Amino acid sequence: MAQAKFHHITPDGGLKRHDGLEDCLKAGAAGGYVWLDYVDPGRQDLEPLVGLLGIDPLSVEDCLDEDQIPKVENFDASTFILFNSYAYAGGKLLADEVDLILGRGFLVTVRGRENRTGWSQEVLDSMTQSAAKSVRLGPEFLLHLLLDYVVDEKYKPIGALEAEIESIEASIMKDTERFQLGRLTQLRNNLLALRKSLFHEREILVKVCRRDSPFIGEKAVFHFRDIYDHLTKLLEEVELYREVLVSLAEIHLSLINNRMARIGNITNKSVRRLTVITTIFMPLSFLAGIGGMSEWTMMTGQANWKLAYPAFLLAMVAVGVGTHLFLRRLESDAEPDGD
Repeated sequence: MAQAKFHHITPDGGLKRHDGLEDCLKAGAAGGYVWLDYVDPGRQDLEPLVGLLGIDPLSVEDCLDEDQIPKVENFDASTFILFNSYAYAGGKLLADEVDLILGRGFLVTVRGRENRTGWSQEVLDSMTQSAAKSVRLGPEFLLHLLLDYVVDEKYKPIGALEAEIESIEASIMKDTERFQLGRLTQLRNNLLALRKSLFHEREILVKVCRRDSPFIGEKAVFHFRDIYDHLTKLLEEVELYREVLVSLAEIHLSLINNRMARIGNITNKSVRRLTVITTIFMPLSFLAGIGGMSEWTMMTGQANWKLAYPAFLLAMVAVGVGTHLFLRRLESDAEPDGD
């Protein structure tokens, strides 16, 4: 359900709440400026601002469009800025939009389309505490305060992603086989979404700091440079985490390959033992087949069987030992030198 809060910032820095839009605009016309804060609004809520404040209709369309990247657009009577707000829960990166429209004597904020973005009491308290210093000077100073809050809130999901990366690293080292590689893929997609947002938001601050908007004066630009520094730091952290993910994927692949190599070596040793045993028993089986059909007694005579069969068994033992020694000699010759 759409909600709206209409604030009048008085010339002395006071913050007054009005129930109606027209009453708030009348108070703002007498001095100070207005802050119109909309939560999940519809077209019928924002279209009146086109006539009352001179906001460009394209800004209204952008506020209602859910599939956009951060951007800044300057119009004759206003500047439109779109930022992203993020939360991290259940392994998913949840995104929301924060739209801000700045003009002479007003600031319009549109947020909470996904009910994830909200100005905490901390923001309002900060307005009250700093009103005498900056906020009372104009809506661009309030814009700085709100953007600074949105950017600082990004540290929370990025911190959660960092903890997730540490958990993944521990899982890979502890149980490589059961680790789900899809966790790395999902985390990589989250970092890519963050990087895309932070990159465009930093470009917005570049344009703001070079005073592309006529509604942001020189005194206010100095404050926006601090937000630019924060965005640069966050972008560098996200890039670092992306490199860590690549390293973790390589470590996981290396551990899997090492384990497969160990299993292969064990299998090769077992096959070699079986091959040696089979090779030794091949001639013995041949001789046993001949002797088992009484050919041996036929050659030596029936009367000599007591001597013939023990001699036959000794010959089989000799053949087996000789075959084993011959195979060992072949293996030693096949092994590479230790030089």
